[in-house]
This record gives sequence, structure tokens and C-alpha cells, in this order.
Amino acid sequence: MDVKTGLFYFFSIVLLFAAFRVITARNPVYAVLYLVLAFFQASALWILLKAEFLAIALVLVYVGAVMVLFLFVVMMLDINVDSLREGFWKHFPLAAVVGVLISLEMAAVLMGGFRISDEPKAVAVVGQGMHQVSNTKELGMLLYTQYLYPLEIAAVILLVAIIAAIALTLRQRKDSKFVDPAMQVRVRSQDRLEVLKMDATQSFAAHETAQAAAANAASEKLA
Repeated sequence: MDVKTGLFYFFSIVLLFAAFRVITARNPVYAVLYLVLAFFQASALWILLKAEFLAIALVLVYVGAVMVLFLFVVMMLDINVDSLREGFWKHFPLAAVVGVLISLEMAAVLMGGFRISDEPKAVAVVGQGMHQVSNTKELGMLLYTQYLYPLEIAAVILLVAIIAAIALTLRQRKDSKFVDPAMQVRVRSQDRLEVLKMDATQSFAAHETAQAAAANAASEKLA
């Protein structure tokens, strides 16, 4: 057994263990961390298959963005684990049937690939010789030449989805003392202060007479 075969078995064993712990871990945070480990092992397998672009994309997109977001969401939410496990055995038969069906379909598709004895090599014939072709270079040339318009349409759809997600989640808090800077700039001096002239409800002499009467009444009570 050569080094490449040993690395393949090692990464596969760690990948299977991490995938098993994802569905058996009681703590959601641990499940997310095991899923991150599973993605790293899968990217290592892609590198062994000389699909370096898929390996880097798996690490950057899923581990660097999606799983980090999942981890923050799981840590910020107050998840009740006991309530999540309610009704587990009720839905277990259907889940088992679906899992067995998916396993059989994957086995039927993948067993044909396992029969290949020779390693596929990406080569290009130039004149009388051959040279290696980079998967990343070929994929980039296809994306930005033959599939340029579908790529741009997908980018626009993702941009619209990002804007829609921000617009849907943007809510103004009622308990927040937020002041719009645009309203502050447009305000005028007469809008801030208004001087009102009001007639006195009681004259100064009447006020003094009332105070004197109150003082006399208080002195009489003390006497």
C-alpha cells in the first residue's frame, strides 16, 4: 500500500467518523464542529483526486462561510435539545427508509466508478508531445467563455437574494432611541423652538394675598 492509498483510507475513516458524530452529537455546537471536520476531510479527498479547485471551493464556501454562519446562529439561539428529540421514534421508520433508499442509489452510481483501474489523467496533445492541463485553468476558461452568461445570471440572482434577505431581516426596534441623520439636517430653527405668549392665570397681588392667607392659617393652627 503506497502513501496515497494510506492517506485516502485515513481521510475516509475520519470523514465517516465526523459524519457519524454530526447526527449523534447531543450538543448542536459539537455537531456543527464535526461537520466542519467532515468538510475538511472531503476537501483532502478532492485533493487526492487532483480536483484542487473543488477542494479549495469546499473549504472557502462551506467551511469559511456557511458553517461559520451556522455556528454563530446555533451559539446565539437558545436551542432546547430535549424539545428537538421529541417525536424521534415516531418519524424514525420513514427516515430509515429514505436513508436506505439514498444509500442504494449512491452505491449504484459510485460502484461503476470504483471499477476504473487506471487513474484518469488530464492531458492535452500538442504536436507530437503531451503536457499536463490544470483543472482550475480549464474550469475558469469554461466559466468565463462558454458559460459566461449563465454565470452572470447566477451572480445577479445571488445579489438579489442577498439584498432581499437584508431587507426582510431589517427591522427597526421600537425601544431604540434612533434619530435619522437626514431629518436632523433638514430641520429648521423654527421647528425646534416655538415661543408662546400666555396670559397670567393669576395676578401678582392676588398671589401675594393667597400666600399671606395661607401663612395666617398655618400660624393659627400652631397657636
